[in-house]
Amino acid sequence: MSLVLRRGVAADADACGTICYNAFATVCTEHGFPPDFPSAEVASGLMAMLLAHPRFYSVIAERDGRVVGSNFLDERSSIRGLGPITVAPGVQNGGVGGHLMQHAIDRAASQGAAGVRLLQAGFHNRSLCLYSKLGFRTRETVSIMQGAPIGQALPGYTVRAATTADAEACNQLCRQVHGVDRGGEVSEAIDQKTAMVVEHLGRIVGYTTGIAFFAHSVAETNAALIALIASASEFGGPGFLLPTRNHEVLTWCLRNDLKLVYQMTLMTIGLYNEPDGAYLASVLY
Repeated sequence: MSLVLRRGVAADADACGTICYNAFATVCTEHGFPPDFPSAEVASGLMAMLLAHPRFYSVIAERDGRVVGSNFLDERSSIRGLGPITVAPGVQNGGVGGHLMQHAIDRAASQGAAGVRLLQAGFHNRSLCLYSKLGFRTRETVSIMQGAPIGQALPGYTVRAATTADAEACNQLCRQVHGVDRGGEVSEAIDQKTAMVVEHLGRIVGYTTGIAFFAHSVAETNAALIALIASASEFGGPGFLLPTRNHEVLTWCLRNDLKLVYQMTLMTIGLYNEPDGAYLASVLY
């Protein structure tokens, strides 16, 4: 039977989670890197959360009535974040991934999104080539950093929990650095009490939705970004995503015993502004 693409439903979580775990575990192990997910149960929990989220669009690939892959599109801002996309190892290299990707790209275009972005595992040549052929441009090499919390405070910088009253300052800062804001993510992180801001001389100069794999951070300066990283109680998931070209922050992380897990590639379609400040990407962008 031909490939069928359809919207995801809650009942897809276990099948998608198993595929997600197996797909990432297989490719990571083949290249000598740790899997992104510790178990299929953890991956299924993520799938259940994404399938239930009203601002994530899901697409499921079926062949012969069996789920063989999935893809997600974060629709919380004018820039869409794509992923995770996963295809069952037994049917990879047969065009399923390309169909899932094109469907998400078309979805974003039909809604008038300003752009689409993703992060691709730097060691996975096939996905880099596929995404490039679909129109994505390489913009940035990003390093996943992980290790024990640093537990430092930088003199002159105060890190505190973000409140609803801080949301506009955070969005303005993101627009200043990236040209667009990620207001949906900021509001959600404030509600979930994971968002933090850093103040310097009485002014917000940086924020984070969490120093973690699925979170992002924006700051005016490297000092403000370091203050956010240094104050984090943990680095969620495989680690946080630091642009490799940010030599000052990268070497600070290394001097504080953080380790490079592996590198990823930020890729974009549509609107992209060269960042005018410091930032940490999320695994979506």
